[in-house]
Amino acid sequence: MAVEPFLGTRAQKAFVAIIVINAAVVLTMVAIAFALVATNVDTSSRPSYKTIPCYLALFGLAEVFELLMALDALKLRNIIQLAGILVFHVALVVFSALQVHEARVALVFLKDVPCTEFLGCDGPHTLWRKVEPFLIVVPCMLAASWGIMIFFVRELFGEFGWAVFHTIGANPVMKTMYQWYQIMICLLKFDFFCFAGVTMQMLILVLQSSTAEFGLTIAAIPIVLLLLIFCGLALKREIKWRVPFKSFYKTTYLEDILRLMTISLIVMLAAEVYFIYKLVRFYQPSSEGEYETTRATLTVFTIVAFLLLFATFAVGLRCFSDFDKGLASAKMHDVPEKVTYSKPNTPGVGERSSYAGGIALAPRLSIE
Repeated sequence: MAVEPFLGTRAQKAFVAIIVINAAVVLTMVAIAFALVATNVDTSSRPSYKTIPCYLALFGLAEVFELLMALDALKLRNIIQLAGILVFHVALVVFSALQVHEARVALVFLKDVPCTEFLGCDGPHTLWRKVEPFLIVVPCMLAASWGIMIFFVRELFGEFGWAVFHTIGANPVMKTMYQWYQIMICLLKFDFFCFAGVTMQMLILVLQSSTAEFGLTIAAIPIVLLLLIFCGLALKREIKWRVPFKSFYKTTYLEDILRLMTISLIVMLAAEVYFIYKLVRFYQPSSEGEYETTRATLTVFTIVAFLLLFATFAVGLRCFSDFDKGLASAKMHDVPEKVTYSKPNTPGVGERSSYAGGIALAPRLSIE
């Protein structure tokens, strides 16, 4: 049995092709909707008009992120991440459906009956009626591509099972620990997208550069990014309390008192408080007017980010308990491509088994 190379099978190529085609169609639809709005109105003249450019920016980020996640999952043969991509795709379907409602709230603001104006009305031959079909295509395309993705992910599950087997062997305990490790790495990546999505929406749509909340949001970006990087580094290298840094002036290694994994878990709790603070701001009487056209999307994004970060904290504790139990070497080394196992007709002398990590087996006795 062989571990196929990166993008070396029909299922891998088809999975990437579906994501690329989906991204092209979705971004084209959203770009057309944005062009229609930008051609007829000044998006800076009314805060609600910023909904469409923000929608385009978010879907641009989401489609690029999904493609990179897919390539990363195929390269690392990460079954857990493939499942995460499917869940992420469903979330995009829900988000795109919400955006149809929020775009209508942003573009239809005249309540007079009958309303005959091109801007602000809901009747035929209005700006909203021109934009609406392109926005409706997006969730339909996402849902259709999700169904096709499931078909090929089923093939990839069987294909990547051999890669995991070769990496950690047949030990069920090691397999369980490795699965939790993959879940944790996957959660860290999705944490980044959710935080970036919430931050992007608030910076484009709501916050003014002169407010303190704007500065707080900007300051949170590098902090959260460093948190995710350090947590991933500590998880992969199993750094509980200290990490070695090489001195530029000496050949020995110095220990910098940087408690990576522990500090990362603690900062996650602080980030949870940050998301709760933002969620309260969406509905406070003093600030709810600022979020009128984006409250639904921001609420969904923030709740999902909060739950993902909480799950990351819980799984992080589980992975922390697995440190120093023999999984570090499997984390640090990728699966070699085109690994070939011995054929059934090959004589037993000198055979190598992945159960024992490649140790030569003794000659077998045949009783016939």
